[in-house]
Amino acid sequence: MDDTSGAMAPIQDLPSALDHYEAIEQRLGDKRLAVFLDYDGTLTPIVARPELAVLSDHMREVVTDLAGLCTVGIISGRDRHDVEQLVGIDSLVYAGSHGFDIGGPDGLAVQHDHGTSFLPVMQTLADHVEARLGDVEGSLVERKKYSIAVHYRLVADDEVAVVEAAVDETLAEPEFANIRKTLGKKVFDLQPAIEWHKGKAVEWVMHALDLDHDDVLPMFFGDDLTDEDAFAALAANGLGVVVVSDSARPSGADYGVPEVPDVGLLLERLAATLRSR
Repeated sequence: MDDTSGAMAPIQDLPSALDHYEAIEQRLGDKRLAVFLDYDGTLTPIVARPELAVLSDHMREVVTDLAGLCTVGIISGRDRHDVEQLVGIDSLVYAGSHGFDIGGPDGLAVQHDHGTSFLPVMQTLADHVEARLGDVEGSLVERKKYSIAVHYRLVADDEVAVVEAAVDETLAEPEFANIRKTLGKKVFDLQPAIEWHKGKAVEWVMHALDLDHDDVLPMFFGDDLTDEDAFAALAANGLGVVVVSDSARPSGADYGVPEVPDVGLLLERLAATLRSR
C-alpha cells in the first residue's frame, strides 16, 4: 500500500471500489483473500429498529458463495448469537459485541476476559439509562452481553439532547467510570473502556486462523465509526471499503461504495476473481 495508507480522507472523496476494481484485483494478485464484514449498514440497510435488519436472500447467497472460496467473517456490534441467527451461514467466523465474543467453525472461540468481568456493570448501566430516559418517545435501550446501544433514530429532533444527557449523566456516576461512549448512526454505544474493538477482533481472528502472513490480503467492509478501528488495523497490509452513507465525516477506508447492494456486487466480483484462478 502506498504512503497514504491509513490516512483519513473525506468519505465522499474516496475512490469507488467498483470503478477501481482492477486495482483491487491487482493488489490481490495470487494472495489468499480474507473478507470481514460489518452487518448493520453494510450487509443490510440501516432500519428503524434493530430487529428489522433482515439479510436478503440474495446477499446471503453472495456471502455463502464467497465463503466457499475464502475465509469470511462477520464483525458486528450485535451479540454474536443474534448476528449468527440473522446471517444463518455456519461456515463463517462471527465476532459479536464489537469483538468481545468470537466463534466459528472447528471450535474457534474466545470471550474477552476483561469484557466478561464487566457483565454485572453493564446490566446495572442499562437499568440506570432506562430509568433516566423515562418516557422519551422513540428511545430504545438495546441490551447486549458486552455492550449497550441507546438508539434514538425514532426520537424527535428536539428530544435527542435529552437522550444524550441521560446517557452522559449515567456515565458520570462513579460505578460507570470504566465505561466509554462511542457514536454510531443514531445510536450511542456504551462499552467497557478497554483496548478491544473491531480492529483487535480482526487481528485476533487472522492470527487464530494463521492468516497473518504476507500471502494474505484481508479486506474489511463497514459503514460506521466503530468500523474505523478495523480500517486502521488493516491499513498497512489490507484494504478497507466503506459504505458511503454519511458524507460529513472522514474515513480511513481505501475505497467506498454508495449503498448496501454495491457491497453485494463487489463480493460477487471478488468471488469471480477467486473462481477464475
